Amino acid sequence: MNKFWIIASDVYKKNVKSVSFVIMILVPFLVMGIIYVAGSLAGGFSEETKVGLVSDNPKVAEELAKSKTDDYTFKVVKSQKEAEKQLKDKDIEAFLVLETESKQVQGKLYAESSLGTTTELMMSQMLNGLQSSLNAGKLNLTPEQLASLSQPANFKKTKVSFDKDGKMTTGQDNTAIQSAVSFVVTIILWVIIITYASIIAQEIASEKGTRIMEVILSSTKAQTHFYGKLTGVILVALTQIVIYAGAIGIGYTQLKNLDMVKGFLSGLSSANLFGSFLFFTLIFFVLGVLVYSVLAALCGSLVSKPEDTAKAVQPIIYIAMIGYFIGISLGTTDPQNIVIKVSSYIPLISSFIMPIRLASETVTTAGAIISVMILIVFGLLLTMFSAKLYKSNVLVYSEGGVWKSLKQSISILKNERKK
Repeated sequence: MNKFWIIASDVYKKNVKSVSFVIMILVPFLVMGIIYVAGSLAGGFSEETKVGLVSDNPKVAEELAKSKTDDYTFKVVKSQKEAEKQLKDKDIEAFLVLETESKQVQGKLYAESSLGTTTELMMSQMLNGLQSSLNAGKLNLTPEQLASLSQPANFKKTKVSFDKDGKMTTGQDNTAIQSAVSFVVTIILWVIIITYASIIAQEIASEKGTRIMEVILSSTKAQTHFYGKLTGVILVALTQIVIYAGAIGIGYTQLKNLDMVKGFLSGLSSANLFGSFLFFTLIFFVLGVLVYSVLAALCGSLVSKPEDTAKAVQPIIYIAMIGYFIGISLGTTDPQNIVIKVSSYIPLISSFIMPIRLASETVTTAGAIISVMILIVFGLLLTMFSAKLYKSNVLVYSEGGVWKSLKQSISILKNERKK
């Protein structure tokens, strides 16, 4: 046991003290800082977009020119030829030709480059409002009547449940915030897998590529070496997670009094969010990290040179990608899809999909427990198989690729059992 912790501690200290780990920790904070500074500078130094307006109705053009927005302002131009000249001289960034005499308002925007999706969408909405006003004028509708026609329907979703007597009771719907939490956890899991899969495989394959495993195995067991390496890298990943969790906690204490944060958390039921949903979500997250770590270690043990680890971990990335995209794409659009239901019980990809099903409340607690048990059993079997296979292939140097090494290692393992 002492040798196990020596190996794990050595791997942990080596990775935590590395420059790459420090950069990996700082990158998210630097990116958020750059985005914040860029947003602040953009807000302070952004120039007003001037759009020329050519219309067959001067009164409408003058009214539109009086209305100002934060994204653009209209400048009335007498003719399209004059607008083209001003656009060429850079006096305006674009011009809009507006026709209102026909039954349908026609607007055509001319620009050398895009004005941005937000600006163009606002112009489209403005033309829709103008169309409604002209239609109301032709029908002799008052502004109040027009407003009543434009009033949207009131739609609310209510969560219901049934007691033992079959009586329906209403409750608070937290699926929106739960879905947001599950998406964040899924993205973090995806990032950790693609980040640490290569690191774990590299650690397992490092001594094997230098041909010094004979010396190492003379003082410790192969399985102890395997578990020690794996534990060391997992502790590095957990350290990163703890650092980010601490940063989020500190950020919350500093920002909790902001109106935006208060509005986001207003009416939120902590009992539902921090109850079984968050409990199972964290379980799937932790199990997902552990299972993919073992799988990465297995792939790393099959290579003969550390340079081949990138190819060895590609199947892991593909498996994680399948789970990630199934959960993200179908999780919100069609949570009742049979693909979502079945894949939420398949090991490796269930860590991505089941939290999203829990967020949408399309699975019972019993279903989540069954999926957890399947994942635990699979993880234990994969860990034991990987450790035994590592013991068999640790001194095998095959140049035929991962699959050939796997077949050769399984053959050696079978021969050892027969002895």
